[in-house]
Amino acid sequence: MHTPSLSAEAIRVGYPERSVIDCLDFTVPQGSFTAIVGPNACGKSTLLRALGRMLTPSRGRVLVDGRSVADLRSKEFARLVGVLPQSPVTPEALTVGDLVSRGRYPHQSLLRQWSADDERIVEDALEEVGMREYSDRLVEELSGGQRQRVWIAMALAQETGVLLLDEPTTFLDIAHQIDVLELCARLTGRGRTVVAVLHDLNLAARYADHMVAMHDGRIIASGSASDVITPDVLKTAYSLDALVLDDPETGRPLVVPRAQQSGA
Repeated sequence: MHTPSLSAEAIRVGYPERSVIDCLDFTVPQGSFTAIVGPNACGKSTLLRALGRMLTPSRGRVLVDGRSVADLRSKEFARLVGVLPQSPVTPEALTVGDLVSRGRYPHQSLLRQWSADDERIVEDALEEVGMREYSDRLVEELSGGQRQRVWIAMALAQETGVLLLDEPTTFLDIAHQIDVLELCARLTGRGRTVVAVLHDLNLAARYADHMVAMHDGRIIASGSASDVITPDVLKTAYSLDALVLDDPETGRPLVVPRAQQSGA
């Protein structure tokens, strides 16, 4: 499996009424699990959507393997980069196997129809996320955590070297959050690049091997968890007064907000 490079050069991205990101450079470390963190409305999801070609920069460009994504056909891009947006909507009466099979769409054409290889890839993707035994179940019958794993399996079935996840742990309980993040870490251990927008700083620090902190449309810190999860960065990004301790389980940074003094 090819793991392409992915980067942004001096991009300006936003919406009709305002720009969210302006003149931002970003290179995704290949083969890493990169977590993008920061407060609400800081540009995290906007950056991810630009990398995933869901938003088009008004200036600058996004590059995959040194080529502008604007020059790639949709199927060509989908064979290189998989994107899982926030809260994807599942069509009704669709089985797990049928949903994951849709990940093979970028590889289909008039000359290349469904094959035994496609079937094997779908089964392998379901096995990877621990959902193979649920292949005949309706997606709507699954728990939130199970649904998220199925959506990730669909992205895996695309056989892309890069996987972009926009808030994949939102609305999941803590056990399912850990389940999804452990899966992300396993995927990078097998050669994929994973980029995820995350809100929980402690979970991001525990599982990601590269972190990016954003504030007001800018990257204010990047590197290892120890480089990014510092009192100064937390103060700048979140206006948060916090202690940063060593996690007794992993040795990674652990954020402990200071108690706020209440007035009499």
